[in-house]
Amino acid sequence: MTDALPALPEVLYSRLLEDALDAVVIIDEQCRICYINGAMQALSGYAGGELLGQALNGLLPDAVASQHDDMVMAYIRSSSTSSVLGKIREFAIRHRNAEMIPIEMKALDLGMVDGVRYFGAFLLDVRERRELAAKNASLLAQLEQQALCDALTSLPNRRAYEAQAEQAMARAARSHSASGSLLAVGVADLDYFKKINDRHGHAVGDAVLRTVARILRETGRVTDVCARLGGEEFGLLFPDTTLAQASKVAERIRAAVAATPTPLPDGTALHVTMSIGVASLALGATLDAAMSEADRALYQAKHQGRNQVVAA
Repeated sequence: MTDALPALPEVLYSRLLEDALDAVVIIDEQCRICYINGAMQALSGYAGGELLGQALNGLLPDAVASQHDDMVMAYIRSSSTSSVLGKIREFAIRHRNAEMIPIEMKALDLGMVDGVRYFGAFLLDVRERRELAAKNASLLAQLEQQALCDALTSLPNRRAYEAQAEQAMARAARSHSASGSLLAVGVADLDYFKKINDRHGHAVGDAVLRTVARILRETGRVTDVCARLGGEEFGLLFPDTTLAQASKVAERIRAAVAATPTPLPDGTALHVTMSIGVASLALGATLDAAMSEADRALYQAKHQGRNQVVAA
């Protein structure tokens, strides 16, 4: 038969609490602070002796402090089960410098000792966790943005273009009649771009693409979407727009590109032109089908001499 273990001296429990990583506070039924450990001193900014005998409300948020004592007394009188005690919840305490520190807290009913009811709580500083979560959320947002953005021009990429087109199609389907045109799409392509790269180098070609991207952002309407689909090809999306209206916007873009030179390293300027094909995206049609129509219109624009807009 195994010998019974001797009862541990209370001083051992005290030493364990004093050196615990979690902050610990104990209050009596009058909500006066009876004990705080070293971690609680560091968390609150107070030395142990400064808080002993003081009201816990001094550490609580104002909205909680105004009703905390009454809630404790109501719990003691009713002897009902608490919805707070024994559960981990997010909270905040007031630092000595008045800063509100976010914490995770688990409060416990410690029972009666010498006719006095005591309550205790473990508190965990969650500032680093929240900061890390915020940084991770920011990083995730940046990665998501990069995944939808063309690195060279900062325009939306093909993936983003298709996603926004699907969203526009869904909105248009909810707000238009079955006989109405939902929206229009366009495919724009720089004329003789390969010759530009061959003659001036890819650095100049990249500069041209950035210039054109700026023009697309500045010339299109606020509701329009301009994206780089790849190479020298750009996608245009015209929500809530007829084919005639889309052609006018596309013509404005074409004219702006033709009128805006790209400065070269030697001080000269390089003029480029753009051909654009536009097509309607009717109710029930697919984006791929509409883009194919716009592609055929673009091919026609190229065949007819370039630097023009053709509607499918």
